[in-house]
Amino acid sequence: MRKIIDDLSLGQFEYSDILEIIKNKDGEIDRYLFEKADSVRQKIYSKDVYIRGLIEFTNYCKNDCFYCGIRASNKNAERYRLTDEDILSCCKNGYELGFRTFVLQGGEDPYYTDDKICEIVHQIKTTFPDCAVTLSIGEKSKETYKRFYDAGADRYLLRHETASEEHYNQLHPDKMSFKNRISCLYNLKEIGFQVGAGFMVGSPFQTAENLANDLMFLKEFNPHMVGIGPFIPHSETPFSNFERGTLRDTLVMVALTRLILPNALIPATTALGTIDPCGRELGLKAGANVVMPNLSPVKVRKLYDLYENKICTGEEAAECKFCLENRVRSAGYEIVVSKGDYKKI
Repeated sequence: MRKIIDDLSLGQFEYSDILEIIKNKDGEIDRYLFEKADSVRQKIYSKDVYIRGLIEFTNYCKNDCFYCGIRASNKNAERYRLTDEDILSCCKNGYELGFRTFVLQGGEDPYYTDDKICEIVHQIKTTFPDCAVTLSIGEKSKETYKRFYDAGADRYLLRHETASEEHYNQLHPDKMSFKNRISCLYNLKEIGFQVGAGFMVGSPFQTAENLANDLMFLKEFNPHMVGIGPFIPHSETPFSNFERGTLRDTLVMVALTRLILPNALIPATTALGTIDPCGRELGLKAGANVVMPNLSPVKVRKLYDLYENKICTGEEAAECKFCLENRVRSAGYEIVVSKGDYKKI
């Protein structure tokens, strides 16, 4: 199996190879995989870790995804929206702390019209011209995505969630479309965004074959960024009684993604840190090279409740960054002040 991993790092693999590694239960093979992924990552990005300042600006959402704590049907969710001034204040705070990328993330909230989003993006880019703006606000028309891009947005995150239409339909209500999700990703790339795809590991009804298909899709689509985190159940969803995704499986998928997409920007997600105290550090050692501290006002952080028991909801931004810097350094890496762009081959 080590030869399969070596071939993967050279871009030589088939679906069956991916599936064999996912199904492997040998800890020594896992360690070899993580070391190989880290080696590939260091050849391109050295020991640099890029920071993104996450601003969760609304937890209203029109969608009803079965796994998500801010789904429209959750009547117990305490909803909030940040004003333009709130968002700019978060950016100012982040800029002073060394952040050069701001990620605006929220549910699909119709209150934030295209005009509102374009104005917010324009304000950020005008105030902080040396910074990148990433949007993560769901499915839109191609025309809307083009407006966001023309307003100055640099990147867009839209997890594909699963590359299987059958599995997608098990995770989402009927009104949501797998084909539209994939179409959105291709539209974003065609417009010129740096694009992020991604998926949960251990989501309900997911199989090893689903995960292998996710990686084959990533190889074909070739996104600039890939977000991978464990599924964590939320009590106010239909999936409240499902088991969460495991640390091992998530790290394996991070490492395989690094080998398949050596230049990708891959976060060590907060969800990894939620299921294991050293989850983010282990993610970095398995090939990740991005961390995303929260710049949102402390008063709303617990309300952006995609899953329960999320870490780092009570710390001020400066405290959060200082803690994360120490964690990254303890893992053998270094946070850098940079926009942290994708490096082309």
